[in-house]
Amino acid sequence: MKIVTRYVEDELYIAENENGNSIYIDMRNPSDKKSLGPVEMMVASIAGCAAVDIVSMIKKKRKTFLDLTIETYGTRKEDHPRALTHVKSKYTLYSPDTSLETFEKVAKLATEKYCSAAASVKAEIEVICEVKSRKP
Repeated sequence: MKIVTRYVEDELYIAENENGNSIYIDMRNPSDKKSLGPVEMMVASIAGCAAVDIVSMIKKKRKTFLDLTIETYGTRKEDHPRALTHVKSKYTLYSPDTSLETFEKVAKLATEKYCSAAASVKAEIEVICEVKSRKP
């Protein structure tokens, strides 16, 4: 996986994958923001990753899937680095034939076992910094 991140303007960057898909990374003040910041993207990634697995598992159980909403809350440390300390997701499934018990099992499996984003946040990941300089 390769992501290229480029400066757009002060406190605004664009990240693009190898297929040309892109997303803005916005570090501006909340009143000026038009996109998510990096840690917000991590929280959204956990919810999005779990959502894909939840919908897939519900459909594999031959249940009727109508809609899914996930409210995800991230708590960060006050001091630097302001890393996430807790992520809590509240899932609401709209399905006329899926029991709450089944949904709880599916959501737990999706979040705790299958979600690569959640596993990555919990893991010790080696982060390597390599630098080079360009002259105009």
